[in-house]
Amino acid sequence: MKIEFSKMHGLGNDFVVIDAISQDINLQASDIAFIADRHLGVGCDQLLMAEKSSDPDYDFFYRIYNADGSEAQQCGNGARCFLHFVQHRGLTQKNHIRVQMVNGDMELERVENDLIRVSLMAPNFAPEALPFEAAQEAKSYALALQNSTIEIGAVSMGNPHAVTLVNHISTDRVQFQGPEIEAHSRFPEKVNAGFMQIVDRATIQLRVFERGSGETLACGSGACAAVAVGQKWDLLNDKVSVKLLGGELIIEWQGDDQPLYMTGPTALVFDGQITLN
Repeated sequence: MKIEFSKMHGLGNDFVVIDAISQDINLQASDIAFIADRHLGVGCDQLLMAEKSSDPDYDFFYRIYNADGSEAQQCGNGARCFLHFVQHRGLTQKNHIRVQMVNGDMELERVENDLIRVSLMAPNFAPEALPFEAAQEAKSYALALQNSTIEIGAVSMGNPHAVTLVNHISTDRVQFQGPEIEAHSRFPEKVNAGFMQIVDRATIQLRVFERGSGETLACGSGACAAVAVGQKWDLLNDKVSVKLLGGELIIEWQGDDQPLYMTGPTALVFDGQITLN
């Protein structure tokens, strides 16, 4: 099976993006893991697919897979690349589209030549939304790890996130605690682990150990989750610059049930074709 694809990235968070509308695509988890392999395949953090939506209110169905082949519910950086991709492939002429996902929907809009704005659902702090095992909803939780207990904020952005504060972004806690938080028993479906350094009320630095992919250069939903938790803790304003390893995202949230907005760049690296046995 030959598959045409585009290799793209949002701040270094890289994707293989496939048009599953013009091509007959039937990928197994092992196929996705092979494509994502940086030595044997193309290499990517996530694989994205543009599919037809069965609902006429949406332009496309936006499907996301992690590098290990598991299906994901959300990817903010991928969403920006998704709009870039469907325009690049001539699947739409619109600059503002609505997409359906496994766990909700979102709106994508090109606001400048190199910037795309994504409207995400309001953050959900209810433990069952992640899911997260907790007696009741709280602003923060104590999470026992193998050698320490840390304080986290837990929030769903359509996918689960645990956010903890660090004194400096260069901490080795990402390497050692990231995998342990991701697979913690209190997160039955695993979790994305964010490590946030607050510079001031309008600026944070962030690293994210992503569920199913490991640490990436940028995580859009992780940036949104960190700002939501920071606001919940009354540490951040409603507009925040998030500095990730791969670059900057602007996150805006007015709180409560209001949608959250993420703005950032995308890049097309190359178009290609891969043959699967």
